[in-house]
Amino acid sequence: MPSLDLSLSSPDLTRVICDIRSVSGEEKTLADAVFEQVSALDHLEVYRDGDTIVARTQLGRAQRVVIAGHIDTVPVNGNVPTRDIEVAGEAYIWGRGTVDMKAGVAVQLKLAAELTAPRVDVTWMWYDHEEVDADLNGLTRLARSRPGLFAGDFAILGEPSNGEVEGGCNGNLRAVVRTHGVRAHSARAWIGENAIHKAAPVLSRLAEYRPQDVAVEGLVYREGLNAVRIRGGVAGNVIPDLCEVEVNYRFAPSRDVGEAERHVREVFAGFEVEVVDIAAGARPGLDAPLAQEFLEAVGAEPRPKYGWTDVARFSALGVPAVNYGPGDPHLAHHDEERVPVAQIEAVEQGLRAWLTSS
Repeated sequence: MPSLDLSLSSPDLTRVICDIRSVSGEEKTLADAVFEQVSALDHLEVYRDGDTIVARTQLGRAQRVVIAGHIDTVPVNGNVPTRDIEVAGEAYIWGRGTVDMKAGVAVQLKLAAELTAPRVDVTWMWYDHEEVDADLNGLTRLARSRPGLFAGDFAILGEPSNGEVEGGCNGNLRAVVRTHGVRAHSARAWIGENAIHKAAPVLSRLAEYRPQDVAVEGLVYREGLNAVRIRGGVAGNVIPDLCEVEVNYRFAPSRDVGEAERHVREVFAGFEVEVVDIAAGARPGLDAPLAQEFLEAVGAEPRPKYGWTDVARFSALGVPAVNYGPGDPHLAHHDEERVPVAQIEAVEQGLRAWLTSS
């Protein structure tokens, strides 16, 4: 088992963690290494559920903060081991997981080891299976087995945010819009009904759809409704009797899941619509006193998070949560995934300043 040295600088720790393969479903080696290190720290109470590790201080502080990060990555594509590169005169660490989100995890591990007496009690969470189905997510499992571990006054998720603070997140809905026809030989098409042709109005409505920009607690979230997949056809000489258009709706956190589903059904009125996946968004929660102190300490101007992240899990539990981590989210999952060394250091400094300020 590889050994982690939590006395390394956060960039060096990023390199080590990224070079330990932990594609979703293969997190055990990294989880074992994390568990070994944090279990040796006397100031932390440590709990393990599968490949999810929780370590928390019990100092009796008046407030508690949860700081979380996932340890899995999407599949590797020739971008491990990591290497140091320079882009436009700036130093980067290149490789799978550098952005999403092992640089953030490295910062968290270093601070968890070094901050023995933070100004608030801290619950650190490093979890598995974030990049796959929500049912497999380590936080889903942990919420069932130990829901009390999620208790807190504020939460920070180390998702890549370019070192800025991104409040809340959009909700996410996937639905399948179906059209039906009658099969026939394509040489006698008039005998049947072409389900793919019947899908033309579905695509027209999507093309004509104008997404909204929605202001929520001072942040403007950009919505979107798009076709992401289309399925239909039986054979090269058969009129198809079924066509399915899969659509993805990203909705502002001011809408609940019921409103989001109703909206999609209204857009596709007259068609069969099946919602196959839906997750609520998270309101920014930046009006919480701890959130305001955090923004001031890190010197950040908050922005909205357009994608869905696990901050929504905390928001659903009444815990305001933000995204704050190094790395450009546009490079997450990209084959040229890379993180600026300076951003790793800045995020560490920002969290350290906030957690140690009086």
